[in-house]
Parts: sequence; C-alpha cells; structure tokens
Amino acid sequence: MKASTPATEFLRIKTLAEQGVPQAQHSLGFMYFNGDGVPQSHELAMAWYRQAANAGLAHAQYNLGVMYQKGQGVEADFAEAARWYRLAAEQGYAAAQYNLGWLYAKGHGLPQDTEQARHWFGEAAEQGDPGAQNNLGMMYETGKGVPQDAALAVHWYRKAAVQGYARAQFNLALRYDKGDGVAPDSAQAIDWLRQAAAQGHAPAQFNLALRHDKGDGVPQDSVQAIRWYRAAAEQGHVSSQFNLGLIYDNGHGVPRDEREALEWYLRAAAQGHAAAQNNVGQRHEHGQGVPRDPAAAAEWYRKAASQGFPSAQYNLGLLYDSGNGVARDERIAIDWYRQAAEQGHLRARFELALRYETGCGVAQDLRAALAWYQRAAEQDYAPAQYNLGLLHDRDDGPAPSVELANGWYRKAAEQGHALAQFTLALRHDNGQGVPRDFTQAFAWYRKAAQQGHARAQLNVGLMYFAGQGTAPDMAQASHWFMLAERNGEAAAGRYLREANARQGGVLVPLAGAPVA
Repeated sequence: MKASTPATEFLRIKTLAEQGVPQAQHSLGFMYFNGDGVPQSHELAMAWYRQAANAGLAHAQYNLGVMYQKGQGVEADFAEAARWYRLAAEQGYAAAQYNLGWLYAKGHGLPQDTEQARHWFGEAAEQGDPGAQNNLGMMYETGKGVPQDAALAVHWYRKAAVQGYARAQFNLALRYDKGDGVAPDSAQAIDWLRQAAAQGHAPAQFNLALRHDKGDGVPQDSVQAIRWYRAAAEQGHVSSQFNLGLIYDNGHGVPRDEREALEWYLRAAAQGHAAAQNNVGQRHEHGQGVPRDPAAAAEWYRKAASQGFPSAQYNLGLLYDSGNGVARDERIAIDWYRQAAEQGHLRARFELALRYETGCGVAQDLRAALAWYQRAAEQDYAPAQYNLGLLHDRDDGPAPSVELANGWYRKAAEQGHALAQFTLALRHDNGQGVPRDFTQAFAWYRKAAQQGHARAQLNVGLMYFAGQGTAPDMAQASHWFMLAERNGEAAAGRYLREANARQGGVLVPLAGAPVA
C-alpha cells in the first residue's frame, strides 16, 4: 500500500469536507491557514472553519474566534470573536474559555466584567489551562473580581508554574520573595526566577540579573548579571537596557565603554525611559561616546523633563541658565529648577533658594529663600545647611537667630563643609552663640585647614603659635603659616618669619608634610 502524499491527503480531506464532515472541514481550514500542502489562504481557512463551526465543532469555533480577534482573513472584530469563543467555551473548550475570560477582563468586544472574567478563567483553570491559572492567580492577588486572597493566588500560580508557564513561575517567585501568601523563601524565589528566565521571560531575567548585580540571595557575580541583563535587554526590556548602559558607563564587571553605554541608553531612551533620556542628554552635553552637542542634549533633557524626571528638569534649567544649546532665558531656567525642586531635587532646591536670596531672575524673597534652603538642608545637603546658617545670621533676614545659624553650621561642618567648619570655629573662638571654647575652635579650624581653607590655615598657625586651644608648637605653627601664605594669606608671611625666628631660624618640616 502506497503512503499518501500531501497532494493526495489534501484531496482526501477536501472530498470529505465537501461531503459535510465537520472534522474534515476543520482540517481543511487548518491546511489553508498554515499553507500545509496548499497555498496559504486565510480567507479559505476562515470559510472552512466557519462551516465546521456552524456544525458545532468547538475547535473550529475557537479558531474562528482567534481569526476574528487577530484580523486574519477578515477585519478584526472582538465582538464576533467573543461570540465564537462563547460557543466553544460553553462546550468546555479550555482555550476558548481562557480567551473569553481575557476579552471580559479587557472589555474588548463586550462590556468589561471582572466577575465574568473570573468565571471563564476559573472554568479553564480547572481544566489545567496554565494561562487561565496564572490569570486567576493575578485576580486573587489584586482582588479584581474576587476577594483578595494571597494564598489562593499562590495556589493558582503554582499550578501553572509546575506546568512550565513562565509568567506564573515569575509571579510565584515574587510571592516567595515578598512572603505574600507563602512563607518568604529566597531560595525558592531564585529557583522559580531561574526557571522563568531560562524560558526567556524578560522580567524574570531582569530580576535574576538584579540579584547577581547586588549579591541578593546569590553570590555577587557581575558576569551573570550582565548575561541576564543582556538576555532581557535584547528582548526590548527597557530597565535591562538602562542597567546595561549603567554597567558599561561605570565599568562595573566590564571594561568601561562609553559608546556601548550610549548604545544601551539610546535603546532605552527610544522606549521613553526618562533616566536613559537624561543620560543620553548628559553624553551629548559633555561629549561622552558621542561628539559634544548641547542642542541635542537639550532635546534629550526635554524629553525626560516632560515626563517629570527631576534630574533632567534641573539639567535643562542649567542649559537655559547658561545659554548652552538653547537661547539663554533665566525665567525658563527657574521654571525648570522649580519643577525639579518640587520633586525633591537637592541642587534644584538649592539653586532656587539662591535665586530668591539674591533676586537673580526673580524678585528677591528671603522668606522663599529660607523655605527652599530649609527643604534642601533637611535632606542633609551641606551647602544648603551652610547657606541657611548664613541666612539666619542676617539681621535683615526673615528669622534672625544665632542659635539656629550655629546649629546649621554644625550640621554642614560635620559633613565636611570647609566654610561651615571655619565659621563654626570662629563662633567658638569668639563665643558667639556658644560658650567660648578655644579647643573646639582649634579642632574646627584644623578640619577646614586640612581642606585647604587659607584663613583657617592661618588661624591654626596662630593657635599653635600662641598655645591657644592646643599646646604651643612652633614647628606646627610654621607649617600652617607656610601653607596659608602659599594659598594667598599675605599676613601669614610675617607670622612665618616670627615662628622661624623662635626656632632659631630653622624650619623643621613635619613628617609627611610637603616641603618646598
């Protein structure tokens, strides 16, 4: 007996289909749909599916619904898709039940109805459809159409996950990670992430990359982090594209590569990722991996700024402030500073406070300056803390207070702000708002002096010279006078000569100190 050829099989099925056999009509439609042994024709596929569907064949009803949903061989029509899905679903066809549930959930082709969505997802889920099981889990997780129940969400996610359904594996991993509906278990979370990631699920790949990047539940491994970021990024996962850009930008686990960083930032930026758009703007502004182009920088900053990204708003403000890449316009600059400041951007708050304090580009308003300095200062921004101290020191300010001024100077000084350290030293030196304390004065002068503050260097020298706040030490005095003179303090020269004279004219260099 000869084996049938595609041509003879087609003729056999076509003959049966023309005789009205529903299974043959469906098979013939399937052959036309896929171009199996015949030229592909969605129109003929639909015609034969329709005949089988009208005869009540659930599989054909389902396939006809899919073609209406996707617009294959006919104009897309969700309502008609829903009609055919319902006929198949009522016969217990799981895939049709799932699709009908999806149309109810989205409100496509029929009124949105989460209760109906739950019903049809539930019917399909009970038959083992993993997509329906996953969606039912999501409904229980969010409380849409059902009472919120984290344990039931985990139950349905697990049923789909053990069938290899990647989305459910990812969702189950998140539940184990958070301990939501199940005891927290990092090892289980990572295992399910790996299974989903291995199937190409981009969010799972991204989360697994984050774990390796940070050493969260797994050993820190830059190679593995890059591997999984890249796998997700090449699928268009925007956060992975951005993070891959950061990795190449910072040389984290790979040689630093500005061009490669820019390439990934551009991919993410093209998808509207605001932080990536801001970073592309910075590359154009500073010529990193691309020729310097302030006008292009402004456009990228604008894209991110219009999405409310505060760093881009601040950067765009700086360009308008300087006229770099755009026409200089202080009012527009201040408007962008304000938008960034209202979102908590430290430097924007500081810049806005400066404008109100100085009346540069806006009417002078010391109360507004105080308010913006206060906001930045409370975020531990040392320059704002120092300037807030200065504003409290002003007799014409909105809230004069030596005590408040000293408090803010101290906060800034403790963060290493040299001017604040010097000012706080002066307060202790003169007993202004604090008990006079030469030891404290010396300590703060020295901190500022070590940062190169010339007047502080002079004062440290004077305190060593006089033995005030510290034991007298002419060698130390000479050292600090010498540094102060080099940094422009003319008076230091006279004291240096005096200190040297007291040592018998010999300058004794300090261990580790620079010697001319």
